[in-house]
Amino acid sequence: MSHEYPVASEADVCVRFVEVDEERAGQRLDNFLKLHLKGVPKTRIYRIIRKGEVRVNQGRVAHSYRLVTGDNVRIPPVRMAERPPAHAPSIGMSRVIDQSILYEDDALLVINKPSGMAVHGGSGVSLGVIEALRAMRPDSRFLELVHRLDRDTSGCLLVAKKRSMLRYLHSQMQSGNIEKIYQLLVSGRWPNQRQTIKAPLLKNTLRSGERIVVVHPEGKPSVTHFQVLERLNDCTLVEARLETGRTHQIRVHSKHAGCSIIGDEKYGNNDVNKTMRQFGLRRLFLHAATLKVTLPDQRDMMFEAPLPDDLKRGLQVIRDQQCLR
Repeated sequence: MSHEYPVASEADVCVRFVEVDEERAGQRLDNFLKLHLKGVPKTRIYRIIRKGEVRVNQGRVAHSYRLVTGDNVRIPPVRMAERPPAHAPSIGMSRVIDQSILYEDDALLVINKPSGMAVHGGSGVSLGVIEALRAMRPDSRFLELVHRLDRDTSGCLLVAKKRSMLRYLHSQMQSGNIEKIYQLLVSGRWPNQRQTIKAPLLKNTLRSGERIVVVHPEGKPSVTHFQVLERLNDCTLVEARLETGRTHQIRVHSKHAGCSIIGDEKYGNNDVNKTMRQFGLRRLFLHAATLKVTLPDQRDMMFEAPLPDDLKRGLQVIRDQQCLR
């Protein structure tokens, strides 16, 4: 835990000194201050650092300085901006999140995120999973998303309960040591039983302001490994394993292969989606089914989220239709 105490001088009673603990070690000074000066604009934080009002071990440092365990940070008195009251999750949302917990220990939480629930607030969403969790657990000192899932994507979501776990899992992801496996239903016949797609992805903004991702030579390297699980009439159940983790990677790579994901309103086929709604498939058929990771204590863990009931029912309707043909 960070140790925080006021300076002895009565004139500086609003000045705080915070000792950096192991959980905050390695964090940039500017990000550290954002946590301790909530409501203060970023520009103000950078200004007090530049002016030398913030000191580390009594010395001036840059905003990018990475803190070390035992560092003593002087935080000057800063007028806090008025913060709007935080939105509280509904009883229904809290119940759904509680029932979706797949695993929990003192450093990690794994949730089977429902489709339609954003992982964080913004873009017209008042609160997402992480804000709801923080409201549900007011005594938790640290809760942060390890990664993200699209709002319409269901499945395994990692939440760190300690900064040390967050740093560890981020390093594991960057090293490619966390295996993410998805299940998806695509339109048409997937071309090969096993197929690896290496197609660079570039974020683009349309004139309308809508953001999309496209395959483009100047994009970031992106690799997805696909395997057919089941061939059905006019569609294919596929497994996708991510080697890289770009925005909308599976959705765009599936479209690139000629088989867009059922229910994908951004990259999919509207006519196909309309037909599939008759079978009960009314949303994106993309599910983060499995996560494999080695925890810091060297335990090999595999977290599995069962396919949601609405997707299972839709699949069964398609199978039944196939048997009648």
